[in-house]
Amino acid sequence: MGRSSALAVSLATAAVLAVGGLTTSPAADGERGATNAAPAAAERSAAAPAAGRWVNTWTSMPQLTEPGNMPPAPFTQPGKVLADSTLRQTVHVSTGGSRLRLRFSNAFGGADLPLTAVSVALPAGGRAGTGAVQPGTTRKVTFGGRASTVVPVGAQAVSDPLDLGLGPGSNLTVTLYLADGQASDAITSHPGSRTTSYMTSGNHVDDPDLVGAATTAHWYFLSGVEVLSKPASAAAVVVGDSLTDGRGSTTDGNDRWPDRLLARLHARPETSRVAILNQAAGGNRVLNDGLGPNALARFDRDVLAQSGVGWLILFEGVNDIGTAGATEAAQRKVAEDLIAAYDQLVVRAHAQGIPVYGATLTPFGGNTGYDDPDGHREAARQTVNGWIRASGRFDAVLDFDRAVRDPERPRQLREAWDTGDHLHLNPAGYQALADAAPVRLFTPRPSAPDAGLR
Repeated sequence: MGRSSALAVSLATAAVLAVGGLTTSPAADGERGATNAAPAAAERSAAAPAAGRWVNTWTSMPQLTEPGNMPPAPFTQPGKVLADSTLRQTVHVSTGGSRLRLRFSNAFGGADLPLTAVSVALPAGGRAGTGAVQPGTTRKVTFGGRASTVVPVGAQAVSDPLDLGLGPGSNLTVTLYLADGQASDAITSHPGSRTTSYMTSGNHVDDPDLVGAATTAHWYFLSGVEVLSKPASAAAVVVGDSLTDGRGSTTDGNDRWPDRLLARLHARPETSRVAILNQAAGGNRVLNDGLGPNALARFDRDVLAQSGVGWLILFEGVNDIGTAGATEAAQRKVAEDLIAAYDQLVVRAHAQGIPVYGATLTPFGGNTGYDDPDGHREAARQTVNGWIRASGRFDAVLDFDRAVRDPERPRQLREAWDTGDHLHLNPAGYQALADAAPVRLFTPRPSAPDAGLR
């Protein structure tokens, strides 16, 4: 498979190397509109002097909102959601910058999404999950110079660039007002936000605090934040399921394993400009739709279409194994199909010059739904992990299985890191996953500036 020579030089090794949960393979190394035209032109002109490129600093995987995850009453009514309502959300960005723009998704909406007004601000105290903002930091968001926009069904909208100092690893508040709401029972969200959002009636986009607002732990409509970055900046996208989405982590704590990996990267000057993009969802699968479209189907949207992608981490497959039949034939087939799917994802990423790091699947021994008494699903996990480690198809291997399994009972998680369901990890366990990813794998490679125009 063809890969750039620069990538080959940066990642090539002479032999298999195992360090802190890493295996690099020699087989993988060495390959490697007319309306409002004037305001829009003004935005482009303002962005042009700042040489650099747009890099996503935060993402959430868009999903069709299930009935139980819709906004609370009275914000959800038959055929109408968030009418005459203000929605305030906070997100934890990875890299910082002085210039940013937002992305809103209507991927699963049953009707157009009319955004009447949008603002950004820094949250009070810099905290995640707060309904208050720091005075003097609110900035109005525009779209082609206009204060409002309509996102068509299945589409996304990118805002104009705006100036707001955003520190690395900080939190950002985004507030929306929908005068008419979305005229559908189908809306786009990310239920597994692990972050508190606020809703209130009327237009309160610029209010310093949403006192008395209703709360929910979901994100709606917002799918990305980009910052104008130096040319060497890049993002690592993580494709995964609930183990990456943060089941078992702390609400408003931002202690999922990608958050912990970000902290490790930013502690070193060489990797301080790396962004981590969490494109995971609880219940997601590689092969078939579950909670959200399968990884093969969402790959172009969630990986290749993101700005400034430098690496891909693939850590998904446990739900495919756990939902396939507990028979030898069914598990043999799902293991073979997962291996073929991983190979496809590697091919598609490498075609865009993106190195792929494969993570081994972590134990689920003792889990009521996934662990079967005859061990057929465990056998499939071992088959898949064996291929991830030894096939040479990945540019590096993150051995998450080895990092969190119990040495005395390798089919199970370490007890101290187990949330109790024998599948998901607590924050200490997520720290162990982050520690198993060598930071040297994320040293950015220089790239040509794009003058901030894309």
